[in-house]
Amino acid sequence: MTQEEISIEQILEEDERRSRAMSTPYDPVSGLLSPGTRFSISIPELEPSRLHIPTAMQELPEVRMLMAGRSLTEAFPGTIENARQRWFELRCRYDFPFWAFKCIKIKHKNGGGLGIPFLLNAPQRKLIGEFEKMREAEKPIRIVLVKARQWGGSTATQIYMLWIQLMRRMGFNSLIVAHQNAGTDEVIAMAKTALDCYPRALLTENSEQIPDKEKIYVNAGLSRSAIKIPRRNFRIKAGSAERPDSSRGGDYALVHLTEVGLWRKTQGKSPEDIIRASTSGVLLHPETMIVMESTANGVGTFFHKEYLAAKRGTSLYRPVFVAWHEIEQYRVKVADRRAMAERMLKNRHSDFSDDDRIATGRYIWDLWEAGASLDAINWYENARSQTNNADQMMSEYPSNDLEAFVNSGANVFNRKKVLALRKRCMPPKYSGELVGSADYGERALEGIEFESDPNGRLKVWDMPDVKEGKSNLVQNRYLTVVDVGGRSMKADWSVIVVFDRYRMKRGIGGPAVVAQWRGHCDMDQLAWLSARIAKWYGESLLVIESNTLETRDPDRYVDGDQSGFILNQLRDCYPNLYARRQSPEDIIEGRPRKYGFHTNTATKPMIISNLVRVVREELYIERDERCLDEYLTYERRPNGSYGAVTGKHDDMLMTRAIGLHICMNEMTLPCSADDPSHKNPLRIVTQPSLFF
Repeated sequence: MTQEEISIEQILEEDERRSRAMSTPYDPVSGLLSPGTRFSISIPELEPSRLHIPTAMQELPEVRMLMAGRSLTEAFPGTIENARQRWFELRCRYDFPFWAFKCIKIKHKNGGGLGIPFLLNAPQRKLIGEFEKMREAEKPIRIVLVKARQWGGSTATQIYMLWIQLMRRMGFNSLIVAHQNAGTDEVIAMAKTALDCYPRALLTENSEQIPDKEKIYVNAGLSRSAIKIPRRNFRIKAGSAERPDSSRGGDYALVHLTEVGLWRKTQGKSPEDIIRASTSGVLLHPETMIVMESTANGVGTFFHKEYLAAKRGTSLYRPVFVAWHEIEQYRVKVADRRAMAERMLKNRHSDFSDDDRIATGRYIWDLWEAGASLDAINWYENARSQTNNADQMMSEYPSNDLEAFVNSGANVFNRKKVLALRKRCMPPKYSGELVGSADYGERALEGIEFESDPNGRLKVWDMPDVKEGKSNLVQNRYLTVVDVGGRSMKADWSVIVVFDRYRMKRGIGGPAVVAQWRGHCDMDQLAWLSARIAKWYGESLLVIESNTLETRDPDRYVDGDQSGFILNQLRDCYPNLYARRQSPEDIIEGRPRKYGFHTNTATKPMIISNLVRVVREELYIERDERCLDEYLTYERRPNGSYGAVTGKHDDMLMTRAIGLHICMNEMTLPCSADDPSHKNPLRIVTQPSLFF
């Protein structure tokens, strides 16, 4: 048997294992495959007698008696019917999947009937499992959920909140904030459906009989979007992001924020503001809940940032992602499993497809390695054949959380290559500000010190490797690039980035981002700050983007053109300021040198094309994830121009485009101090057609 045949057999064996795992029956009554930590117990008087119940129930005196071999009627004195009822009520307080199946009815998607038992599907069990981990650890439940479509994540969340209100806590009010106003009616309708069929005996602590004429729920005030359950002293209220005032106020312990990624930022209203108003009263107590969930809708959004923070572990929230291939309905039986395995194995390294409706062999293999079964991959190939928009397919049916957020069809940068750069990103080692002996003038470049401040705008991943203010051992090592923004918070950001080119000297790699300042300030402050940073990094070459009124790039407009002011401030004080190469005509006619890198219709396509290549081939090390977000929201427009999508920025991207062009095409390689080439950091190149 050849190696390829062995590999095919391994694929078929693994697919059989995956298929068995997906077809293993989930039984909430016995507790088989139910989420949460569980233990096994045998109770002969029940059907089924072998149960898998939550571990927390081991501490209950009645359960201890049953574990010791005592009968159900000894643990719960009285008739067998009474004992079974009391066991049922006890288990409902601890076992959410059991309670949901036995006590809750939801409307079937196809309509008809009063409702069907709420039986958790596989993705719902995954989500509930995360809820249970936090609840069992007696932590507040905080989740950021990225959803594929059509598996009921919102329903599972709302039913779990209802369980806490009905079985666990008295007086826990809940708030659900939908994307649109129409969603509020659906929320209340689902709650009413569940309560209409709910066992009345469970509404009281001692199984007190509730009169049939007593209503389980009543309207809370005059609003149709809120109901009250008097017996448990709680309210369920629904609001929407379209009407943010509907979500304000109230004593809430449970908050569910749905489709947050689709919430629009408008004048006087942002997703952050709505969430702050909705969740500010939720205490950090066990069994309180805040769940933010959405289908992904682009990178750099509030929801995207919250998910990444949860994934990094820098927030109280836990990230949850459900891939499309984890959802049962997305499977189509394969007619010839061996033939499909052979095709996948043969094409697993292929990155080419001449039809947008056909996924590349490498992508199909990635799906397999991500855990998709052959039946799931067969479904994907069938679904992909119905659309020529691969990006939309990835957005609606993401196979991983990073893929989920990228959905533009006009991206300049290959999403997979951009995401590959993320593995080198990390929080900065230091944050602070750089100060000199004075704020302005030549003394601003003396006595330079780094003042640590966790909220400082200068982020440092690697401190300067210099001696007495200069890179004595390696010359032409550092490069500092400035993208000039505006003064006000509504203007573009000003960005100063420092590249370390040391790896280029040794021939082992490309430049690395080692420091970055990003903020808003007056232009004179930016001038001296950029020079200080450049001098701190070994009197590095300082490159400032300069645009003129005559050839302004409309996508780089700030609060009036300020680059000339900065250059005039610095050219007599900072010796290593970047100047464009002069053409022979300029030299003959004695024209003054032009400082700064000029971005215009000739140079911008050049530096963006270079950046596309650098990203594609991973020729530099990025440290700031926010820059990658800018790559993923940068597009080529129908008229051929480049720019960030509406509402996004490209300030960090432009510093990389300019800096990496100069690093790789204009600067000489880093060299030892005794190498005569270090005296001129720029190569002798003439590009008069590119610069004005």
